[in-house]
Amino acid sequence: MSEPLLEARGLDISYRHRRGHDDRIVRDVSFTIELGEVLALVGESGSGKTTVARAVAGLVRADGELLFGAERTRLGMRRPHAVRRRIQMVFQDPRSSLNPRMTVAQILAEAWRTHPDAAPAGDRRRASIDVLERVGLTEAVLDRRPRSLSGGQCQRVSIARAVALRPQLLVCDEAVSALDVSVQAQILRLLVDLKRNEGIAMLFITHDLGVVRQIADRVAVMEKGALVEQGETDALFRAPQHPYTQTLLASALDLAEVAGPGRDATPENQDGKPQT
Repeated sequence: MSEPLLEARGLDISYRHRRGHDDRIVRDVSFTIELGEVLALVGESGSGKTTVARAVAGLVRADGELLFGAERTRLGMRRPHAVRRRIQMVFQDPRSSLNPRMTVAQILAEAWRTHPDAAPAGDRRRASIDVLERVGLTEAVLDRRPRSLSGGQCQRVSIARAVALRPQLLVCDEAVSALDVSVQAQILRLLVDLKRNEGIAMLFITHDLGVVRQIADRVAVMEKGALVEQGETDALFRAPQHPYTQTLLASALDLAEVAGPGRDATPENQDGKPQT
């Protein structure tokens, strides 16, 4: 049996307060992600799921072990350049994660400049267009800046910047929660296509259990910094074992009944204008 792409063993993450004491946010969290698999990490606000994502991405320090790739590289804050390229993060707010002064072409060029081992040979503009087409955008956005793009387009650019580096793992931190319902669906379809067509694995952080059912192969549930249950998506939704998971699922069903049929946001075309 082959080794998983990512293995977390006994992760503990603490934040130090100014007064000198540590506040442990994550306690003894262990999980694996296989090649081409989507693991959804779910839980209410403050459960520690985003902190785990940031540790995997190398943005916060964690005790325990993070092992990555066939080489079983131990991941800390300082990582080999090739490993940094192979793990990319997609953030919740696409506008704040893109440099507002740069055009889309410059954003992609900066990614390749930072990771020259992933840079294409030959015509960079043609390569940029190819990357944009992979995420459902066209050459029309290449010379535009984030402020002139819709939220959905900005998130596609964020994903384009990540996939331009040929990653093996995307860490998606609430990557669709800031988007309108119909745009959420478009981005989720894009992520599913990337998984299916390019074999990209994902750690998908979300509080939305409806989103989980659309994208995740497996689910891991966090409560107060601890991992309380994990399993295949269909099995966990059908027969949750932990009381906290049962409460989460019951709350999601109650909210769906109260909300009724969701409104459809006006879809947008690739130039950011409403479709008619």
